[in-house]
This record gives sequence, structure tokens and C-alpha cells, in this order.
Amino acid sequence: MPLFSKLQTLLDKINRTLREMLTGIRVIRAFNRSKFEQERTDQSFVDYAQSAIRINKIFAVMMPVIMIIMNICTVLILASGGQQVADGAMKIGDIMALTEYAVMILMYLIMGIMVFMIFPRAQSCANRVNEVLAVNTDTDVTPRKPRQHLAKAKLEFRNVTFQYKGAEEPVLNNISFTADIGKTTAIIGGTGSGKSTIANLIPRFYDIQSGTIRIDGVNILRMPKQVLRDKIGFVPQKAFLFSGTILDNFHHGKKDATMEEIRHAAGIAQIGDFIDGLEDRYHTRVAQGGNNFSGGQKQRLAIARALVKKPEIYIFDDSFSALDFKTDARLRAALKEETTHSAVILVAQRISTIMDADQIVVLDEGRVAGIGTHKELMESCTVYQQIARSQLSEEELA
Repeated sequence: MPLFSKLQTLLDKINRTLREMLTGIRVIRAFNRSKFEQERTDQSFVDYAQSAIRINKIFAVMMPVIMIIMNICTVLILASGGQQVADGAMKIGDIMALTEYAVMILMYLIMGIMVFMIFPRAQSCANRVNEVLAVNTDTDVTPRKPRQHLAKAKLEFRNVTFQYKGAEEPVLNNISFTADIGKTTAIIGGTGSGKSTIANLIPRFYDIQSGTIRIDGVNILRMPKQVLRDKIGFVPQKAFLFSGTILDNFHHGKKDATMEEIRHAAGIAQIGDFIDGLEDRYHTRVAQGGNNFSGGQKQRLAIARALVKKPEIYIFDDSFSALDFKTDARLRAALKEETTHSAVILVAQRISTIMDADQIVVLDEGRVAGIGTHKELMESCTVYQQIARSQLSEEELA
């Protein structure tokens, strides 16, 4: 049984190695690591083969042994039974019945051995499935009755601290800011400062350790996740499109969206002209992951998908990084007019993308280094000044 359990683990290793090699084929070729990856894949097959050969050697011995035992038992039964028949103590029919019973017992023994072959592998698979099923994703608390507030969709972070499971230190420390309706709140900082983490905390992809995140004055932990996420239009850092058609992807944002709404959203996202130029337009096929579109096209389609939803809060997690400056500027200008009744959270790396934001939150190693407009931060925040001057000239910053 341990050998069969190990065999299943080695089969998983083969699948994992092949998947990594196929997924990262461009990176492998770019670094001239094809031979290394081939050797690594070959080794996973060798390990599997060695375990499989060892198991088959055991069975190569066991099966003949079982057959020998069956035949020896049959001979002993016939020899002993023949003597009993000669003495008149038994009938020939009794010997035949006894022989059949013995053969049936030994056949079931062989079937039991087959179970020992299959059970450990099934158990290994079941353990992995159960690990996934055992994860408790439904952490909703019984919601309290929401209090009445004038500022709908106002988003507040109050002394929020968050640490990833297994991490030595928190990635966010005592974060506090407010994003008002009709205004754009930009979040910027160095690599690893926690920008994308903030974006992921709002729809509760993770739950915080301390502090509160409130929407319209209500702690999001007190909201059912479905209700919370209905309020949010989320565009992830890595744009992802579902296989099907462009129209199908827009319907992921809003399943009953009309063509007028879809065209309007596409126009704001600066992707409408591109779609109209395609042969099948909105019925154009989308490959798995959107691999038949460029990075900028995927980002604009993902943005349009969120715009169709018309949520109370927009979250753009570095969703403009693949756009050229001209398209970026046009998109942000159109977006500002469209989101007058929503709060906008804009995570970005480029200063040019956030210069016009109503409020900029500057992060430094998981802490708030400054909050204000571009002009205010250029006067008061050293971290922001360093980021800005590393990207733009003094004339562009003026």
C-alpha cells in the first residue's frame, strides 16, 4: 500500500512538471533552460518507472505464488478426498464441491489483492480532494441591519492590519483612508508595499487580522459576500478573459446587459473601435485566457466588463499598465465622467496614471507614507517625490 501511494504521488509530480514546462515554455527558451527542463521531466518519469517496476516485480512473484497455492490446495483436497472416498467416508460430489469452494476463496483473495492495488491510489486522490473541500470559504457572519447613511458607497479603511498566512511580518500595518463617492482614490508605492493587497481585501479575497473595512458605514465582515461583491467592479492586475465570445465576457459583468450598455462600456474602455473592426465583432471567439488578444486589448476588455456592471465601487488593480500613454489618458478622461456616482480605487505604478486623482495614498513597506493630491504630496511626501522624479522630468511634474 505505501508503494502504491508513492506511485500516485510520483504521477502527480509528472503532471506538475509537464504543466510547468508547457506553461513556461517561453521563459524556458528565453533563458536557454530547455535541456535542464527536459532532464527534470525525464527524471520524474524515471522515478515513476522505478516505483512501477518495483511494484510489478512484487506482483510478478505474488501471482505465481497464489496460483501455486491454489493448485497445491486442489491436489491436497483431491488426494485427501480420494482416500476418504476409498474408505467410504465421502462422496465424489463432496470432493468436487470442496474443490470449488477452495477455488472461490482463493479467487476472492486475488480480488482482495486488486483492491490493495487501487485503494491507496484512490485514497491519495481523495485526501487531496478533501483538503480542498475542507477549506472554509464561507466565513460570512449573520449580517446586522445596516445603518442609514447619506454617503452611499463610501469606502473606509480604519487601522487595517493584514498578514498572509505563514508570513513573518504583516504586509499592511495600521492603514487608514477614506474613498468618497464620485472621487478617485489612487494607491501607489514601491514593489511589495501592499498596493494589490489592499485591492484584494475590499472584495474579501482575504480577511484582515485587525481594524475594519467599511462600505457605507457597514463592516464588510458583516456583509454576505455575494452582497458585498455585487457592489464592486473588480479589474485584476493580470487581465483574464473567459473562453467563448467577447459578448460572453461582457455578460460575465452583467448577465442581462443590453447591446447598448455593452457598446457604451466598450467605448469608454477605448476598445469599441477595435471590436467593430473585427469580422464577427462582439461574437468574435475568445481563446482560453484571451490568448488571441494582446495585453492592452485584454486589459481594455476587462475594464469594459467591469464598466458594464455599473457597480458602486470600482477597483482597478494596475489595470492600465499595458496601455500606451495616449490611450491611458483618453480612458481615464472617459472613466471620470462615467464614475460620478461611484467610488474609484486605482492601484498604479505610473505617476502619469494617478496625477489627476482626487486623492493619492502613498504606501511604503506596508504603511501609509502620505495622503493628498499630487501637488500636496510633491511638497510634503519624500517617498512620493522619489517615485515621481524617477519616472517624470521636472517639466512634466510641474
